[in-house]
Amino acid sequence: MITLSPNLYLAFETRAAGDPDTRYHAAEASCLLLNLSEAETTELKTRYTVSVTNSGKKAYSGILHFSVRCKAADPKFFMPGYMYNRNTADMPSSGRKPFPRIRRGADIMPESEFFMTRADRLSLPLSMIWDAGRVIGISAAPYLKDSGGHFEKYCGFSCSINEDGLQSAGYTLGYENAPWLFVQTATVKDREPITAENAVMLGPGETIRFDLSVYDYAGQDERAVYRAVEDAYRVWHERPRSIPGMTPDKALALLSGAVRDHAWLEEERIYTGFVFDRETGFEYNRIPSVSWTNGLAVSVPMLMAADRLNDEKARAQSLTAIGKIIESSLNPASGFMFESEEDGKPTVRGWWYSGMHSGGHSSYLNGQAVWYILRAYMTEKTARGVEHTDWLGFCGSIVSKMNSVMNTDHEYPFAMSVKTGAGIEYDSLGSAWFLAASALYELVTGDRQYMDLLLKSEAHYYDAFIRKVECYGGPLDTDKAVDSEGVLAYIRAVKHLHELTKEEYLLDHLRDALYYEFTFKLAWNTVIGFRPLSGIGWSSCGGSITSTANPHIHPMSSTVIAEMKYYLSFREDQYTASRLADTAGWSLQTFNTFDKEYGYGKMGWMSERFCFCQGLLTEKYPDGETASTWFALMPWASASIIEGLAAL
Repeated sequence: MITLSPNLYLAFETRAAGDPDTRYHAAEASCLLLNLSEAETTELKTRYTVSVTNSGKKAYSGILHFSVRCKAADPKFFMPGYMYNRNTADMPSSGRKPFPRIRRGADIMPESEFFMTRADRLSLPLSMIWDAGRVIGISAAPYLKDSGGHFEKYCGFSCSINEDGLQSAGYTLGYENAPWLFVQTATVKDREPITAENAVMLGPGETIRFDLSVYDYAGQDERAVYRAVEDAYRVWHERPRSIPGMTPDKALALLSGAVRDHAWLEEERIYTGFVFDRETGFEYNRIPSVSWTNGLAVSVPMLMAADRLNDEKARAQSLTAIGKIIESSLNPASGFMFESEEDGKPTVRGWWYSGMHSGGHSSYLNGQAVWYILRAYMTEKTARGVEHTDWLGFCGSIVSKMNSVMNTDHEYPFAMSVKTGAGIEYDSLGSAWFLAASALYELVTGDRQYMDLLLKSEAHYYDAFIRKVECYGGPLDTDKAVDSEGVLAYIRAVKHLHELTKEEYLLDHLRDALYYEFTFKLAWNTVIGFRPLSGIGWSSCGGSITSTANPHIHPMSSTVIAEMKYYLSFREDQYTASRLADTAGWSLQTFNTFDKEYGYGKMGWMSERFCFCQGLLTEKYPDGETASTWFALMPWASASIIEGLAAL
C-alpha cells in the first residue's frame, strides 16, 4: 500500500481472468507496476495521474482495483444511488426484498462484507466513507474510451468493511458485480466470470493511464459527503438532451392529452393504471389506488394541466375522479381512507399489500392523497375562483385523525389499524406525507392548531433521517430499502412549514433534503446497451434512481420542481439551480414525441421504467430481445412529469 497521508492509504490489487480464487491480490505478483504522480490538490481532494504498466512477458487480462483505505471504527459508506451507510444492514429486515446490505462477518445473500458494482449503477462515479468527522473517497472515469474517444467498456466502484478496522472505498478498471448483481429484488445473479467484456487487457510492455481523485477532508456529520457529491457533479456532469421545439406547455399538452384520451375509463370514473397498445386494441390493467401509483397522483396533476391549458374535457375527468374518491374511500371505523378497490368495494389490500410487514392502512397513501386533494382545492380556487368546501371538510377530518396517532417521538405511523386507525408500525420517512398534508392543511385553512406538533415532527424526521443521509420507508414495495421517494414527502412538508413560519433553519433543512435527493439523481448520461433507450438518444441525466432496491429511473422526483424553485427564490445556489435544470431537461425528453418512439404506444405515452443500467432489465420484445423500458402508458408516471412541468 502507498501512504497518501497519516491514516490514509492507496492499495493496488488485481484479479486475473480465469483465476478461480475470487480474492484480489497484490498487483506486483502479476507484473503490473504502478506509478502515481500528484497533479492537483484542493481543500477537498488530490487528483493523481496514474499509470499501470505490464512489465511481464505475457498479456494480462483482469480487473485492476484501486482502493483508498483508512482506519475507521464505525464507517458509513456512501455510493450515490447504491449504498447509504450499511443500507440498513444494522437494522432488522424481513429479508423478503433482497438489496445490497453491507455488514461485518456476513456472506449470505443479500449481506456481505464488500460490494463491487459496474459504474453505471451509480448516479455519480464516486465511493465514500464517513467516520468520526472525516470523509474519504475515490472518483474516476465511469468507463474507458478507445483511441477514437468512444465508449469501450465500463469501470466499477466498491466498498468494503473489514474486521481489522481498515475500511476501503474503491475504483476498478474493468468491473465486477460482486458478490451479486441485483437486477431486481426478485432477480439476483451470482458473481460472473471475468471475461473480455468486463476485463482490462494489457499486452507486454503496454501502459494504461488515467486520472484518479482521492477525497480527504473534515466533516462534522454525514451531510459532509455532499461536498464530494457536488464536486464530483461539477467534474462529471453531462446535460440531458434537448428536443428541438419542446417546451413545458407542449409537453403538458402531449402528456395530459394522452392520459385524457387513452387512460380514462368513463363508466368506472377512474384512470387505469396501465394501457397496453395491442393489435386488437387497448388493454387495461387498472391497479386502483387512491394515490401513489394511480388515483389522486394522476387526477390532480391532470387538473393542474387542464387549468393551464384550458382543457375542459380533462378538467371534467379529473373532478369526477376526485369526487369518486371523496365519496367512496373513507373508512368510518378508522377515520382513514381505504387505499384500493377490489371487486368494486374499497379495501386496504392494494397490489402492494403482501409486501407490507403489518398490513393495515398506509400513511404513505393516505397522507399523499390528502395532500393532493388540498393541492386540487388550491388549483381550483386560484385558477377558477371555485371553492370546494366539501373537500376541506373531508381532508380536515383525516388530518385530525393523522395528528391523533403521532407517537411520543413525534413520528407519524407507517401503518395503521383498519379497525381503529391506531398506529401499528412506525420507523419510516414515508409517513412524512402526514406531515406534508397537515402543514398544507394549515396553510390552506389558516388554522394553526397543529403547528407545535408539526414543528416537533419536522425536527424528528430531520434528525432521524435527513441529517443521517439515510432515508427509508417510502414506497411500500421495497421492504424499507433506502430510497428517494420518502424524502419527496419531507421536501413538501418543510417547504410548507417555511411558508407558514419563515424560519430560516427550515430553508437549511429543505436544502439538505434536496441535496439528499440529488444523490439519487443521475449527473451523467450512462451508455445504454439495450433498445429502445440505446437507439433514440435518451439521456439519464436529471432522472432519479428509485431506491437501492429498485435500480431504475422513474419520474416521481420530477414532482418537486416547484420546491426546488421555492428554495432558489430565497437562496442563491448554483448547484441546486443546475440540478433543477437537469430535472426539467430530463422531463422534457422522456416520453413519446411521436407514435412508437419508445417502441410502443401513441404520441404522449410514457411508462415509469427507464433502465439506465443493468437493473430492472426484465421486459422483452416479442422476439425475446431485452428491452430497457416498459411497453405501457402509465398515467401516474405521465402525471409526475405534468406536475413538475406545471411549475415552470
